Amino acid sequence: MPAIQPPLLSQQHETHLTSAIGKFFKRIIPMLAIMLIINQIDRSNIGFIKAELQLDAGISAAAFGLGAGLFFIGYALFEVPSNLMMKKYGARVWLTRIMISWGIVVVMTGFVSSPVHFYVLRFLLGVAEAGFFPGVLFYFRQWVPNAYRGRATAMVLSATAGAFLFSGPITGSILLMHDFLGLAGWKWVMFLEGGGSVLVGLLAMLVLVSRPNDARWLTPAEKQALQQQLAQEDSERDAQYTAPGKLNLLTDRHVLVYCLLFFTMTMTGYTLVFWLPQIIQRIQGFNSFGTGLLTAFPWLCAIVALNIVGRLGDRHRNKLSKWLGLAMLVAACGTFMATLGGPWFGFLAMIVACIGSKVSATLFWPMPQAELPASIVAPGIALINSVGNLGGFFAPTVFGYLELTTGSTTGGLYALTCVSVVTGLWLLLRRQPAPPAINSMENELARQSSH
Repeated sequence: MPAIQPPLLSQQHETHLTSAIGKFFKRIIPMLAIMLIINQIDRSNIGFIKAELQLDAGISAAAFGLGAGLFFIGYALFEVPSNLMMKKYGARVWLTRIMISWGIVVVMTGFVSSPVHFYVLRFLLGVAEAGFFPGVLFYFRQWVPNAYRGRATAMVLSATAGAFLFSGPITGSILLMHDFLGLAGWKWVMFLEGGGSVLVGLLAMLVLVSRPNDARWLTPAEKQALQQQLAQEDSERDAQYTAPGKLNLLTDRHVLVYCLLFFTMTMTGYTLVFWLPQIIQRIQGFNSFGTGLLTAFPWLCAIVALNIVGRLGDRHRNKLSKWLGLAMLVAACGTFMATLGGPWFGFLAMIVACIGSKVSATLFWPMPQAELPASIVAPGIALINSVGNLGGFFAPTVFGYLELTTGSTTGGLYALTCVSVVTGLWLLLRRQPAPPAINSMENELARQSSH
């Protein structure tokens, strides 16, 4: 009898751990998904009100472009400090603070009356929103063991992709309220969507739980099993990687590589967001509503693909780097194919590009989450996301310049294809670093979680 006692204890640990993670996925992930959908809608709604805002507030096209870009500057500057605050105060306080703050700024944007007001509020929106997405990833690090983190990341990325299915219909419907109570439609967009963010932020304060030990819906055994697993993974990770000081993150080779990788991935992602509708508009015979439905279809395909790959990535974490290289080559194939054939062939190409882009993000984020030591994971993830989001400012700007000078999107798509091909081939051909040691319990968790 004593000889079989350790396996029994291990089985009990695994049972309690699986139960705890299941409760987190059911209770917390849906709230985070709603928050991310609203975040994406509030970030992109400015594009839908461009014409009305320019007319009512006297904002030129150049001023609008500058204001849109200032969002990324504020976001980048305050990303790392925000995630450090997240580590200090926890998700329940800090993620809800972020959401309520950006909701207030969106509401204030409804009172814009000059370019200067627009500049200030777009910058403040970036400041308010800074740290939200990396905060969600750091939240996973505090709750989700390595064996489940890929699918958790896939779920929240599905929410960001799914936001593109809702943003157009929701914002378009609100714009139809033009002149209701004497207010312009674009003002109603800001007031209702910003106010909705504030209300959901208040609701999230009742739902989110910062750490496992604070969760009333976990049993003592579930709390103990989850905390033991997370502590063991942190200990193994910290033993293999000497972390730099927080002020020296950019001199660390691991962090620098992740920053550059995410920068190139974001270039493709944001270019698709900004230019996909224009590429699809070449298809004849569809009104604006039909074009909107076509624009949503590539993102639907991406959602299906990234959830499948997220589960597979959890089972084969030592191959994530190679798979990421393949995903970036898939994105490159899509952007290159878009330069060939007719409009419908271009639409098919955009489906391929969207799948490659979103799957790349699903494979990428579990890597720094799993590899960065506990002492720098919060600022490290924030820095990676901050540098990467600058790709969202850089790529569409270059894409637009190339279209202006050449008269088509072909030059921009070629440039984007080259960047993805070079990065994908580098990931495939580089010498694979030794994977972190994975204990037998974590192997068993990965096997069980795949079923």
